[in-house]
Formats: sequence, structure tokens, C-alpha cells
Amino acid sequence: MAAKPVKVSQLNAYIKRILQSSPVLSNVTVIGEVSNLKFHSSGHVYFSLKDEKGKISCFLPADIAVSMDKSIEEGTEAVVTGYIYLYERGGSYSINVKTIEKSGTGNLAAEFEKLKKKLEAEGLFDRSAKKPLNPFPRRVAVVTSDTGAAVHDIIKIIRSRNRYVDILVCPVLVQGPSAASDISSMITELNEKCPDTDVIITGRGGGSMEELWAFNEESVARAIAASDIPVISAVGHETDFTIADFAADVRAETPTAAAVLAVPDINELVMYTEELMQSIDAYMDSILERNYLRLQGSGIVQMSHLLYSMISGREMEIKALFNVLEFETDSRLERLDSRIKLCRDTIENLNPSRILEKGYSIIKDENDLCITEIGDLRSGNEIKIVMRGGDAGALITEVRKYNGKQGNVI
Repeated sequence: MAAKPVKVSQLNAYIKRILQSSPVLSNVTVIGEVSNLKFHSSGHVYFSLKDEKGKISCFLPADIAVSMDKSIEEGTEAVVTGYIYLYERGGSYSINVKTIEKSGTGNLAAEFEKLKKKLEAEGLFDRSAKKPLNPFPRRVAVVTSDTGAAVHDIIKIIRSRNRYVDILVCPVLVQGPSAASDISSMITELNEKCPDTDVIITGRGGGSMEELWAFNEESVARAIAASDIPVISAVGHETDFTIADFAADVRAETPTAAAVLAVPDINELVMYTEELMQSIDAYMDSILERNYLRLQGSGIVQMSHLLYSMISGREMEIKALFNVLEFETDSRLERLDSRIKLCRDTIENLNPSRILEKGYSIIKDENDLCITEIGDLRSGNEIKIVMRGGDAGALITEVRKYNGKQGNVI
């Protein structure tokens, strides 16, 4: 007997429960090449992981995507961790991503930061300890692979800029498990056997983080920091940073840039020297001509005219200064006179006798103190009334207080 048919949605729901109940598929880690990478306006990221035989869709939620490694792009080999999710309506499944990182770079990045903090705490990156480059070096040592493009670029640039510099090529491994030991040993050996070397350039061309890792090893950083010869690091491209860059006295963005930093351009120096000599010649000619003219005009008559001219000029300056001083003095006196008049008028207005002239009077008690309030008076008090032209004695026979409205006696 045939099984009872089920709806598509029922089958998808059943498969979803099976997938999401699996302990293996609820926390799966997958490695593959990133393709069809799309950043949605909502912040979500959609992409696929593929290898030579298969492909699976991936969904990265917006809240996790904000911390996504910006170097992950189309074609990057990446490792994702997440769970299998089935979209019932479409019948398709995908990985809901919880973490994503470049293949092999997660541990390397952690090691990089750990070593960087350690060496920085020891003072290996201290800028005050960096050695200056010799502006006119005679010998440059290049510590790199003798088969790579970097060494040829460095030699080409140095030769084009300065043919008087000796170039000492010190071939080393720049990739692989023995590279760090090779590089650090060569730098140490140069300091011991070739102390007259003016600068060391060490580095290589671009590559992945794994390929550049030799320059992130502790032994290389310590050899660079301990070098008495100034070291220029030149590893990879402009965006590549290694531990060697922080330990070196100077970091160059590329091997080509390192060659430019290491030696001056002799052609530019020749041009500068020629221009400087021309300027010196022109300056000396002008000095000689000026002194010659002064010598020709050094007679008595010429000297008297010159002296008279100088005296006249100083006399005019003195007169001008005197006029300015006279003007400033008059202005200041006028301002002081105005202030004195203002003060005098103010004092006069405050003089009590001026108030008496307006018809007012002053009442004083037997101690000749001014009485200003009605509450200070009592019936039978003897008072003195001071008015314009004299005063008069009086006896208080009645005291009346007002309640604030004139005529209303309390």
C-alpha cells in the first residue's frame, strides 16, 4: 500500500527539524572559497563557500557582520562557523554564520598581536632609540632572497641614484620555517664582520600573511633592534605591516622605497651644488660691485654730502617724534582736565549746602546729629533746624506718623 502523500511544506518542515536537531549540524565549521559576496543595505551579508566539487550558501547577520574582517573579499579562502538552517518556503538550506575569518590567519593574527605587545613593553619599538640614517652612505647591505624581484629592484634603484655606493647582497631565505633564523643570523653577522656598513635593508616582495611571517618572528625583531647598523625594513606592499617594521629604525613601504630612503640621488646633489655655486658667484659679484662703487664715492665731498644727508634725515625723524609727543601730551592733558571738571561737578552736586539752597532744611538733635526718621523724635525734644543762611532752635510739641499715605495719621 502506497504511503499517504504529504505537502511540500510539511516535508520541508520535517527536514528542517532533522537538520536543526543534529548536534553536528548545529555547530559546524566549514572551509572554502568566498564567492557571490553581497552586502545588503540592511547590513546582512550573503555569500557562498565553494570548493572544486561543491558550493553552499551562507548568511551572515548584520550584528555579526559589523566585526567582519574587511580583508575578506571575493576569492578569499575563509573558515566559517555556524549552524545549518533550512528556508522552508524555498526548500533551500544554508549556513547561518556566527564567525568568519581568513583561512590560517586567525591564529597568526593573535600571535602577531601577542608578540607586538610583548616587544613593545620591553621597549624594542621605542622611537627615542631609533638610529638615524647616514645621509651619505658608502656601503649598503641588502638582506633578502637573491632570486626574488625585491633584490633586483633595490639594486636598480640604488645604481640609478648613486653610482658611488657599494652594494653588499646578503642572500637569505625569506619564507619557510628556516627563514627567520637565516635573516636574524645574517643581520648579526653583518654587525660583527662588516661594522663599516652604513645601512642594512631587509625585506621581500608582497605575499600572504603566511608568506611574510618570517618577518613577524621574535628572533628577527630582536636582531634588528640589537643592530648597531641602522636597519630599513621593506616588507611587502604599502598596506603590509610586520613586527620587523616596528623594530627597524626606518620602515619603507616597499623594497623600492627602501632604496630611495637609503641613498641620496647623486644627480640631484650635483644639480643642487651647481645652483648653489651659481648663487654664491652672483652674491660675491654683487658684494664686489657694491664695495667698488662705495670706494669710488669715498671722497671728502661725497662723504660730507652723505653725512649731511644722514643728519637731515635724523633731524626730520626727531621733529616728527616731537610733534607726535606734543600731540599726545595735549590730548592727555585735555582728557585729565575733563575728568577733573566731571569730578568737581559731582562733588558740588553732593554738597549739603547746595540742597539747602533749593529750600530744603536739615533737622539735628541736641548732639548735633542729623535726624532722618520720624521715629527718632519724641514730644518735648529740643531740635535745631538748619536752613539756608542760618539755623533756629525748636521744641517738638507733637509727633505724627503716617501709615504710608499722606494725611492718614497713626
